[in-house]
Amino acid sequence: MDAVALNTIFRAYDDRLAELDASASTNPYARGIAWIAGEYVPLHEARVPLVDQGFLHGYQTYDAPAVWDGQFFRLDDHIARLEASCARLRLRLPISREELKRLLAEMVAKSGLRDALAEMIVTKGIVDTRQLASDTVINNLYMFAKPYSWVMRHGMQQTTGGSAIVARTVRRVPPGAIDPTAKSLQWGDLVRAMFEAQDRGATYAMLTDGDGNLTEGPAFNILLVNDGVIYTPDRGCLKGITRECVFEIAKYSGLTVRCEVVPVDMAYHCDEIFLSSTAGGIMPITSLDGQAVNGGEVGPVTKMVMSEYWAMHYDSKYRLEVKYTD
Repeated sequence: MDAVALNTIFRAYDDRLAELDASASTNPYARGIAWIAGEYVPLHEARVPLVDQGFLHGYQTYDAPAVWDGQFFRLDDHIARLEASCARLRLRLPISREELKRLLAEMVAKSGLRDALAEMIVTKGIVDTRQLASDTVINNLYMFAKPYSWVMRHGMQQTTGGSAIVARTVRRVPPGAIDPTAKSLQWGDLVRAMFEAQDRGATYAMLTDGDGNLTEGPAFNILLVNDGVIYTPDRGCLKGITRECVFEIAKYSGLTVRCEVVPVDMAYHCDEIFLSSTAGGIMPITSLDGQAVNGGEVGPVTKMVMSEYWAMHYDSKYRLEVKYTD
C-alpha cells in the first residue's frame, strides 16, 4: 500500500468521524457504551462497585481490541492475550470466549461506532481482600467501547514524526514486581514518565529497566531500526499485538527482527525509531531527547511498515464484521 492509499484510508476515517458527530444527537451510545452486570449504559453513566478488588487493590487485567471501519481487528488475538493475562493473575473470564465475542460485537453495534476501542476488564470481584481461593470466587467482567483514540494522531504528526525522551526520573516497574506481559491498569510509573516527557518538551516517554536497557512506554512498544534490522526489547514489556503485526510484515518483506535486550545507547545511534500500539498503529519518532533521528525525517522502513500495517486492516483473515442494525 502506497502513501496515497494510506492518506485515502485516513480521509475515510475523518468522514466517518463526521458521521459520528451527526449521530450523537439520536443515539445515546454514540459517544461510548458500557456493559456492566449484564446491562448496557451510556459510557459516561457507567459505575463500578467501590469494593471491587480491581478498584481497591488493582487486582485486575484488561485488553482493548480495535474496531476499524466496522470490523474488529485481530479480536481473537486480543481475547487470547486476555485469557493468558487472567491465567497469570489467577483470574478467570466469567463467560465463554464465544459469549464474550458476541457481547463485544453487540455492544459496538448498539453504539453505531465504526471506529472504536473496545475494552474488556476482568477483576477479582467483590470479595475479601485476602480471599485467594479462585475456585470459589466469581471474577467480574466490565466492558466498554468508545470512539477510536490515537496515541499519535494520524495525518500530519505521523507524516512528520513525534518527539520522545528516554525517562531519567522513573524506571519501568520490574517484572519481579508486576508482570508486564499481563496487561494492567496500574500506570503509576507510566504516568510519571508522561509527566517527565511533558516537562522536557516532548510527547512520548520511553522507559528503561534501570540497568541501561529499553522496555516500553505508556501503551506502546518500542522498535529501533539499524542497518535494515528491527530491534525491540524482549523483556520488561507487553507482547504487543501491533508489534506482532510488525513481526509478520518484516517476515514477508524480507526484514530481520531481533527481539532481545536493547541497550538505551542504541536508541541514540540507530537509523529509525517507531512505536507501536493498537491505539494509533505505527508511530514514527523523529526527535529523541531533543536530537533529530534520521535527520528529523520519517525513515523508509517505518513508512513501509506503517502502510502495510493499515493494509492488514482490510485483510479478511484479521477481521470480524460488526453487524450494525442500520
